Amino acid sequence: MGDNEIINRVKVDDNRATRAQMSLLGQFLRFSYLYQSLDYNDSVFCACFDSLKLTNSGSNQIPQESKNMAPGGNVYQDVTESRAAIADYSVKSANVEGRNGLRICNSIGGRPGMASNSAVHDLLECPVCLNIMCPPIHQCPNGHTICVICKTKVQNSCPICRQELGNIRCLALEKVAESIELPCKYHVYGCQDILAYHSRMRHEEDCKHRGYNCPYAGAECPVTGDIPFIVAHLKTDHNVDMHDGSSFNHRYVKPNPHEIENATWMLTIFNCFGYQFCLHFEAFHLGAAPVYMAFLRFMGDENDANKFSYSLEVGGNGRKLKWQGIPRSIRDSHKTVRDSLDGLIITRNIALFFSGGDRQELKLKVSGRIWKEQS
Repeated sequence: MGDNEIINRVKVDDNRATRAQMSLLGQFLRFSYLYQSLDYNDSVFCACFDSLKLTNSGSNQIPQESKNMAPGGNVYQDVTESRAAIADYSVKSANVEGRNGLRICNSIGGRPGMASNSAVHDLLECPVCLNIMCPPIHQCPNGHTICVICKTKVQNSCPICRQELGNIRCLALEKVAESIELPCKYHVYGCQDILAYHSRMRHEEDCKHRGYNCPYAGAECPVTGDIPFIVAHLKTDHNVDMHDGSSFNHRYVKPNPHEIENATWMLTIFNCFGYQFCLHFEAFHLGAAPVYMAFLRFMGDENDANKFSYSLEVGGNGRKLKWQGIPRSIRDSHKTVRDSLDGLIITRNIALFFSGGDRQELKLKVSGRIWKEQS
């Protein structure tokens, strides 16, 4: 290999190294500006800085600032020292506890740790619904952020400073959100999963620890919570009857059975086998025909519901009508279960026949039993 060829190759390598160094310097300057604009603590900058890892050695873009650099300038040394200083600061501060004693990240270039520090949590918390914000995250001209759902609720006015929100995206905060891990929001109910930002949203839709909706069907009750809370709520706020035992007799009496203007809802809670079951009995129109329906729902998840079976029986005048099935979980809405007709269906004519007498008063006795299937 000739001397000229060696010299040319060295020049090419130097040019490549210079481009990589300039790209690294440009990223460092941009993130220094980002840190100042966020006006938060060093841990936020650490999370931002760490998320992009500043490893852009293959970049061929030369920052504008490099065009005016004097020959012989040692950019590589400056950038290396700056990066080392930040890394050293990160390592030293990695064990510094935040307000909740949790840290943001471990070191520059390392994998972000659990981002549950209260400072970052406050950054991602919507000031209206108090939930963790999902992209797109909007902000007002003063920098106050809000989730996309609440943006429509506040009529495009910032809930903090009343400035017009417009369509300004907070891209820096969205980038922070994508680089961190958060506990499931149902951790208060027992979920211990720690998930990446987008995985967390998908997980929470089907988390087995998420709260249950109130099963009371007489009104659109918005209450949610765990099973003990829902049971107490049904007893206190809806005056639902509570019974212990796996066998029951339910009586339904209606003076004028020919009037079914609206659905008639009745709900009774049975406590057995360490679980709670909801017995629904109601009247509604199936098409043009009035019918009565009884069905059982399990207060828990579907996997546990499948461990049980139940039977319902109604009769009179020497006749009986019987239904046997598996209780549906209250994860399924009341409307879903009722519209599927998954229960004991009694037409009005049969109900009047079971009632006996002059067929002018409805008197039905529904008996039932719950048992646990052998595993």
